[in-house]
Amino acid sequence: MLMAAATFNSLTLPFSKPEFPFSSIARTHVPTPTLNLSWFRPNGFLLCSLSSDHPTTATGGQLHHKANTNSTDPQPQIHSCTWNWKGYSIRYQCSGSSGPALVLVHGFGANSNHWRKNIPVLAKSHRVYAIDLIGYGYSDKPNPREVGDSFYTFETWGSQLNDFCSSVVKDKAFFICNSIGGLVGLQAAVAKPEICRGLFLLNISLRMLHVKKQPWFGRPFIASFQSLLRNTAVGKLFFRSVATPESVRSILCQCYHDTSQVTEELVQIILHPGLETGAVDVFLEFICYSGGPLPEELLPQVECPVLIAWGDKDPWESIKLGRAYGDFDTVEDFVVLPNVGHCPQDEAPHLVNPLVESFVSRHSKSPANASTTI
Repeated sequence: MLMAAATFNSLTLPFSKPEFPFSSIARTHVPTPTLNLSWFRPNGFLLCSLSSDHPTTATGGQLHHKANTNSTDPQPQIHSCTWNWKGYSIRYQCSGSSGPALVLVHGFGANSNHWRKNIPVLAKSHRVYAIDLIGYGYSDKPNPREVGDSFYTFETWGSQLNDFCSSVVKDKAFFICNSIGGLVGLQAAVAKPEICRGLFLLNISLRMLHVKKQPWFGRPFIASFQSLLRNTAVGKLFFRSVATPESVRSILCQCYHDTSQVTEELVQIILHPGLETGAVDVFLEFICYSGGPLPEELLPQVECPVLIAWGDKDPWESIKLGRAYGDFDTVEDFVVLPNVGHCPQDEAPHLVNPLVESFVSRHSKSPANASTTI
């Protein structure tokens, strides 16, 4: 879960603070625009089911609907759906009926509800999809010991994302990603470049626990600690100690610079799926995942435009290191989000939503990047 990740990182990151061999110059600093956010309201949710073997239109019985009768600017309806991927139930949300397709990819321990402040805004002029990666949110959580060590990897999640575009979106899409979701988007874009139209990366994970970034003297300690958490009762005891509303709120207040945005709703969004059967095993599996790709290895390989935005008050993913990603030829801009933490899409949607709209608009006009059925 998101909250436990902070505690674990605090134990290991003092051993791993290497600088990237690139210059660190911020290209853009975004002033805070004045926007009225008073019209953000909950929307109706419909439950529906899709199968990758027999794809159909997303329809189904109504689970819950709350009419927005007070707004003169009604929000697009949001549908909560399930998709059968390789025999696993995958939950996603979708909204909007026209415009370019966007797929929103959450970070570690989060889920598609973390995009609740973005979906209704972006859906006014886009077809928006937000997915729960397998192992997270309300998607299935197969036991790592049953599916194998190579299951919960960026290769698996990247494959899930590309298959989702082929089976559900049925179109090329822009990937809008936060934290480790950025690695998922990059991996998907590298694996099948014909699917991704562009990547918008928010505070992408630096992967400081990766074996390549661990100093030689810290590797034995980190490996032993990971093994202790994964293979003994210590891991589940540790998880239970932080899987409480109080602990979740405390750690969210670390990664959100504006702590007024850490509401009871947000606490429950992060906590509730983490209490489901299998969530603890997925958590422990991922924090022991020190291999796989790094952002600096994938960025040179992507063929689509990339924009990186970074909350400059992120205590987990240092903007000092993150700025180096802006120097890759594939990255068109590095945008500093002032006074924002690790999850800008939720903490500062008034900054993020216009940036997404602008990025997508710029790259939707090119005939070479035009939408096509896949």
